[in-house]
Amino acid sequence: MAIHPTAIVDAGAELHPTTEGGPYCVIGAEVRVGARTRLMGHIFIEGPTSIGEDNIFYPFSSVGVASQDLKYHGERTETQIGDRNKIREFVTIHRGTEGGGGVTRIGSDNLLMAYCHIAHDADVGSHCILGNATTLAGHVTIEDWAIVEAFSGVHQFCRVGRHSFVGGYSVITRDVLPYSMTVTPRDAKAYGANKVGLKRREFSSATVDALQTAFRLLSSDELNTTQAIEQIRTEGPVTPEVQQLLEFIASARRGIIK
Repeated sequence: MAIHPTAIVDAGAELHPTTEGGPYCVIGAEVRVGARTRLMGHIFIEGPTSIGEDNIFYPFSSVGVASQDLKYHGERTETQIGDRNKIREFVTIHRGTEGGGGVTRIGSDNLLMAYCHIAHDADVGSHCILGNATTLAGHVTIEDWAIVEAFSGVHQFCRVGRHSFVGGYSVITRDVLPYSMTVTPRDAKAYGANKVGLKRREFSSATVDALQTAFRLLSSDELNTTQAIEQIRTEGPVTPEVQQLLEFIASARRGIIK
């Protein structure tokens, strides 16, 4: 096991033999690290935390530490991280709280750029990109393939839908629609489908056009959300992606950004 002699590893930690631990890492009890994961140096990890395979943690990130929520009083909660994630410098990931389900989760194949903050009970899917200094408050959900650009903040209990793109410096206080391109120069607005991102991921032109039609109706000044949904179902086509969009709207707890 390639662990630097200056690293401090608790006897209760479980590291795969292929784990690499760089200088001055501190790995606490009940931390499990999977195969070929690399901790470059000055990484601080508290348990209970499980980390999968082939991840790379850049210097000065901290993982699994106690929540900043004042309602947290030291109860046993967890952090779960999947495979092949890139966690850049100074990223902070806090474990869950009893009131929020007890687990902070990060899926696989994500890029968390420098200075990102993932607060308690957040749930980040897979294939996501969080730009520099993106801040997720507690209980935030980021669905698969979403991109949140630099210096954006997401309010507690908000969701960012799958395959959506959130522009830099945005302040998200309502749910971001899946497949949308959303930015908040002043008031939050969705600017139609995330056409460039969807085409890069090989969605068909027909699928993108159907989504764009749905967003056009949702943003119409002449229709409220209920009327827009009825019109979307009437005009069609209701592709699987449009159906996911409609289901997302129906399940919104904080409202949606149109």
